[in-house]
Amino acid sequence: MRRLLFPALLTLVGCMQAPSGSVDRTAEVTTRNVAPLSDTLPPMKAFASTRIPAPARPNRQIAADFLDLAFRLESGRSLPVLTRFEGPVTLRVTGNAPGYLQVDLDRLLRRIRVEAGIDIRQTTSNAPAGINLEIIPKRQLQSLVPHAACFVAPNVASWEEYKRLRRSAATDWAQMTTRRHMAVFIPGDVSPQEMRDCLHEEIAQALGPVNDLYRLTDSVFNDDNFHTVLTGFDMLVLRAYYAPELRSGMTQAQVAARLPGILARMNPGGGGGVPAATRPTPQSWKQAIETALGAGTPGARRRGAAQDAVHIARAQGWYDTRLAFSLYALGRLSLGVNSDVALQAFREAETIYRNSPGSDLQVAHMGVQLAAYALSSGNADRAIEIVNTHVPAVMTAENAALLSTFLMIKAEALDLAGRTTEAQLVRLDSLGWARYGFGSDAQVGQRLREIAAISPGT
Repeated sequence: MRRLLFPALLTLVGCMQAPSGSVDRTAEVTTRNVAPLSDTLPPMKAFASTRIPAPARPNRQIAADFLDLAFRLESGRSLPVLTRFEGPVTLRVTGNAPGYLQVDLDRLLRRIRVEAGIDIRQTTSNAPAGINLEIIPKRQLQSLVPHAACFVAPNVASWEEYKRLRRSAATDWAQMTTRRHMAVFIPGDVSPQEMRDCLHEEIAQALGPVNDLYRLTDSVFNDDNFHTVLTGFDMLVLRAYYAPELRSGMTQAQVAARLPGILARMNPGGGGGVPAATRPTPQSWKQAIETALGAGTPGARRRGAAQDAVHIARAQGWYDTRLAFSLYALGRLSLGVNSDVALQAFREAETIYRNSPGSDLQVAHMGVQLAAYALSSGNADRAIEIVNTHVPAVMTAENAALLSTFLMIKAEALDLAGRTTEAQLVRLDSLGWARYGFGSDAQVGQRLREIAAISPGT
């Protein structure tokens, strides 16, 4: 299940403390910064190719991650056996799917065939497929699963069937022994990027792991939602899932015995060895994070939960992505309340992520906040430097929402530095990415105004 946590989509208006002597400029946006009319926006941009690096961690750690992903649910329940599709996998699309979804779906299925070695094909048959992708309104989806952006369900082929069987043994992951019919539910009235992100995570979970691990730095199988397209680690996990040495019905011990050989063959640069021992993340930390980032909870309680998550992480002795994400949550929730706390949290989180292999994208998420702070402080050169540092990682991760935000900050900084012509070109570039990342023209215009509002030059 992809949760409603979107680190890239932070509201930046008023998030930074105004420089000394300045006035509140949240309403002072010049005509140049007002959202353009729909007929003047450039065409939507989209990513044409994927360049995903291979996982950098050793195979013994990847094997441990595989076992935790394959034999646990997000709730912490254990799964008795491995389940997967046996044989070719078909996928059908139903519901009111926009045209751009098919482009992203074609790219995804091609990647799964090539990188994960899974025989998966789209079908136009009306009969239930292996994976049944149904597009429904967001309100309808969240009427049953309020905190989900999208999700996958086993042993059903439609929304109506899911509603009828969702509380029965038929949809209990723990009672499955193999996979025959899976349903993926995605909202059709969200941005193109959000739909694509749902495609990647939910189709991957329909095929393989249904767990998420906060400790992973380079995976969509992580509830922090930093990664939004399948990574090299994810494709390796899926390829191992469908290795000929494995089959549905195997126990964890049986899979663990075969994993070292499978990974040595598929990822020879990762070495060998038995799966490394791992300690489960305490449920108290997960609950604190979910409260901190959950919608509908008062701000003070969310900030308190974020502080609790930081304290738990420090008490556990973590100096990894879980502490960094706790700090990120605290920084995010402190914006507009205490900018000193926010800035300190983002800077510490950035340091931790920089020391974690495969965390360039997470560093970029801290960087967008630091670039916004530099812009709000009138330091145009520093803001431009931060943006230029992070754009390559964001492009590789195919995050158009984050990319457009960076470029909008850069355009404002260029204007502040008196480089007006460059600013216009960068701003125009940002709009094409924003249309993919944020969706509606109104949301694109809102993001433009938010970025303009933090610049002391508007």
